[in-house]
Amino acid sequence: MTIRFETHSEMLATAIKALSARDFWTPFSEVPSGKIYGEAAKSDGLAAFDALIGQRFQLTDHPAETHIGAEVSPWGLKLDLTYPAATVEALIDASAAAQDALAAAPITTRVAVCLEALVRLNRLSFLIGHATMHTTGQAFPMAFQAGGPHAQDRGLEAVAMAYCEMTRFAEAAVWKKPQGKHDPIVMEKHWTIQPQGIALTIGCNTFPTWNSYPGIFASLATGNPVIIKPHPKAILPLALTVRVLREVLAEAGLPRDAVLLAVDTPGAEKTKQLVTHPDVAIIDYTGSSDFADWIRQNTSRKRVFTEETGVNSVVITGTDDFDGMCANLAFSLSLYSGQMCTSPQNIYIPEAGIDTDKGRKSFDDVTSGIIQAIDALLQDAQTAAGICGALANPATRDRMSSVAHEGIVLRQSTSPATNVVTPLILKGRKDGPQDAECFGPMSFVIPCTSAEDAIAQAANIARTEGAITAALYATDDKLMSLAGQAFSRAAVNLSINLTGKIYVNQSAAFSDFHVTGGNASGNASLTDPAFIAGRFTRPMRRWPKRC
Repeated sequence: MTIRFETHSEMLATAIKALSARDFWTPFSEVPSGKIYGEAAKSDGLAAFDALIGQRFQLTDHPAETHIGAEVSPWGLKLDLTYPAATVEALIDASAAAQDALAAAPITTRVAVCLEALVRLNRLSFLIGHATMHTTGQAFPMAFQAGGPHAQDRGLEAVAMAYCEMTRFAEAAVWKKPQGKHDPIVMEKHWTIQPQGIALTIGCNTFPTWNSYPGIFASLATGNPVIIKPHPKAILPLALTVRVLREVLAEAGLPRDAVLLAVDTPGAEKTKQLVTHPDVAIIDYTGSSDFADWIRQNTSRKRVFTEETGVNSVVITGTDDFDGMCANLAFSLSLYSGQMCTSPQNIYIPEAGIDTDKGRKSFDDVTSGIIQAIDALLQDAQTAAGICGALANPATRDRMSSVAHEGIVLRQSTSPATNVVTPLILKGRKDGPQDAECFGPMSFVIPCTSAEDAIAQAANIARTEGAITAALYATDDKLMSLAGQAFSRAAVNLSINLTGKIYVNQSAAFSDFHVTGGNASGNASLTDPAFIAGRFTRPMRRWPKRC
């Protein structure tokens, strides 16, 4: 098959319009329906996943000295998958060998490769859904959406933004400077897109494709070969991605090694070697701020894009839909056991209580309402497993046990199924709020002296510790304005009065800029021009032109 830009040019044009309009649009349906993906898609996806279990994962012509893998499904399924593994030097050499050909390819060719790969990945969404489920612990509906269509949306968003940034200026110009009575000075000028070099994408355990696709596709589209370093516990979703990308690259006449997989095992990671290698020019990283700090301290003259640790807050000052508020927060706190970078952690409530559509509610009334909503939501074990998913990392249980001593337990976490846990809710101290991220199903309700104090505390933690999301419940326009200004200064995306089926955890491609890049939770925003422009330069050639 010949990879042609025209094949998906209409999809690209619509994506570019969506970038500006910020309205709802997606070419990739989030509904796992046979009517959309084909009647056999569900069974074929499961069969394809089952066929991978216990096998060597095949990547045609990929550098390999051995095959390794140590993934264990949080749901208890034994995976026994191994992947081609090479040394850091072998990977760098292979990537460098592919660099010139990728950089020399026309913009339209590179973009066409990315678009075709995304369309093919979309067709594999059921397979990727099972791969995501059994490496991250997400329940299948969420794994299908987040690992498949939603990740593909974010990848397409990055490609569309990259195309815009690379083509927004003229490639050539004739420059004339008037000289009065004399002939004008005439120069001919040409500009080229020059990629920065090898890009490294460091994947995370919980959202291996959703968090990685923007960087992968932004780098590829702008001509930078990519080495993808998955989390050792979540390799398969990105290995499938690498296989598709390498196939499409070969069909386009470009080197397969423009995309490589760097696998390792826990305790024998290659990440630091890759990060510090002098030939690596771009780093995309999702994970803890501690390791992000290490990257910054041990690299220079590299482009580093991060999404990091943060403390997301909810401020409750009043509501005209108390039951809706409690139900919305119950789902937000339970979804994937708080293992999302957007999950709320600290809940600030005035100690004197709030006004609601059901009358005045005390601090204890509000916390009880939220807890009762969680209990009602998760009372059925099967439903609880579907919403909470499974813990991706056993260390989360230890963290929960430690955190339980930092406040008064208002709701004890339960385990309705193996490795499935429900939210732990604690009452924090008024004079000592939780000001560090506790990743997982742990939240603190914190009494405040006033609504204004609640807003100030939440915004201050966002400024000092970082935050990706914030939520406000209020009926007073002045408080909404105050909160809007406070969280804007803290560079946090604020959701106000969510009571329906939109949750603070959710981030919509083509509309929501995920992470602002303006606080400690990350220095990059998915996906804005700054996320793209640093991946290439625009060197110029100019010479006098004779008239």
